[in-house]
Parts: sequence; C-alpha cells; structure tokens
Amino acid sequence: MTTTKVALEAIPGVKTANEIAQEFGVHPTQVGLWKKELREQAAGLSDARCGSKPVDQSASPERLYSEIGRLKMVLDWLKKVRDKSIEDRRHWVSVNDP
Repeated sequence: MTTTKVALEAIPGVKTANEIAQEFGVHPTQVGLWKKELREQAAGLSDARCGSKPVDQSASPERLYSEIGRLKMVLDWLKKVRDKSIEDRRHWVSVNDP
C-alpha cells in the first residue's frame, strides 16, 4: 500500500474516506490528509511546468549581435541592388547563368 494510491483513490470522490480507509486498513483522517497533500503537490507540479524556460545557448548576445550585423549587410546590399537599373541586374543574371 502506498500513500499515493490511497490519495488517488480519494480524489475522485467516488468512495467515502471511511470506505477507502477500510479498504486500505488506515484511519479515515489519514486518507483526508494524504488527499490534501496530493492536491497541494499536484498544484506545485503544474506551477513548475509553467515556469521559466531553460536558457537557450544559441541565443547568446554575441551570436545575436553577429546575426544582426549579417542581416544589416544583406539589407544594405539589397538596397544597392534595388537602385541599379534593370539592365545591370539582367547582366548579373546572364553572367552568372551557365
């Protein structure tokens, strides 16, 4: 017999504390205490699950700053390309096309 088993039996409220106590050979007051303790611990488990997420190492400030720098360079290049004429852009494609 485990206290968890008794407490889980008491949670649904299908049987009375006296019936459960008789079935497991414990005092009805003890059944109520174990039921209360299980509910308190279960509430703590759900709080722990909803707590803060583990820190993602790939989100380090150095990595993020380098990604920002890379994206700025790409954006600057795209702005330059946008300002070029369509003829220049066609030339780039035809030169790089095998």
